[in-house]
Amino acid sequence: MTVTIYHNPRCSKSRQTLALIEEKGMTPTVVEYLTTPPSVADLTAILAKLGKAPEQIMRKKEAREEGIADLTGDDLIAALVAHPRAIERPIVVNGDKAAMGRPPEDVLAIL
Repeated sequence: MTVTIYHNPRCSKSRQTLALIEEKGMTPTVVEYLTTPPSVADLTAILAKLGKAPEQIMRKKEAREEGIADLTGDDLIAALVAHPRAIERPIVVNGDKAAMGRPPEDVLAIL
C-alpha cells in the first residue's frame, strides 16, 4: 500500500507530517500539490476518504484572496483544483483512508 502526502515544503506542519511518516519507516509518494494539484476526481475521492466536505479543507484566507470563499460543493471542489493554495495541508492518503496532518500526529491513525 502506497502512502501519499499532498505536501507543501514551505509549510511547517507539512514538513513535520512528512518526517513523522518517514520515522515510521515509510517512503511516501510526495505530491507537491501547488505545482501538481489533484484532479477534480482525485480531490472528490480524497474528500470521501477524509469524510469531509470541501468547505472543511478550505484555507479561508487564501480562499477569500482567490475569490472562491463563497462557493460550495462541486463548484468549490473545481475552484480548489484551480486554486490549490486554498487547500488545507497536508493531506495524507493510505489506501481507502485519509487524514489531515493538523496536527501531524492525526495521520498516525491511518498509517
